[in-house]
Amino acid sequence: MNPDALRTVPLTYPEVGGTRAALPDGYHHVHESAVIGVGAEDFERAEHVLLHWDMHRRAGLRVRSTHEEAVEGAVVILRLGPGPLAVTAPCRVVYRIDEPGRSGFAYGTLPGHPERGEERFAIELGDDGRVRVVVDAFSTGGSALARLGGPANRAVQRWITRRYLGAFTHTARARRPS
Repeated sequence: MNPDALRTVPLTYPEVGGTRAALPDGYHHVHESAVIGVGAEDFERAEHVLLHWDMHRRAGLRVRSTHEEAVEGAVVILRLGPGPLAVTAPCRVVYRIDEPGRSGFAYGTLPGHPERGEERFAIELGDDGRVRVVVDAFSTGGSALARLGGPANRAVQRWITRRYLGAFTHTARARRPS
């Protein structure tokens, strides 16, 4: 599957941008977060990991993208699993977050993805100096087979979300004990 061929293909769900506010009804919702560091340096490191697809790679996914960085319109094809048994998940970045103390993006599913929906990833620098990664998503089965696998699909989604959060464990600068 060629990511360039998916640049203009319609997304597989109507609520594009639905992760900007309250997640739409009729879907399974995910909201997970973790503190991953403290201060501006940790924020910048985490931002780079997120925006350059390294979070996905560290979570064990193979990544092919039209862009080295997650920018609006970028198509990314994620693969999990060995060879011909791998699950392929094509997505397109639907918006980018570039705010003081907050950076990230959301992507939506394209045809061939086992789910239908959108996922947002953000790195946030709080007023207390803590750096947090936040994952918000809404999804439902994208095919009859995926819908039949409901509980198993949710387990895989929880597993990969934990892997995303864990991808930042080596991002924070090393600290000496006090």
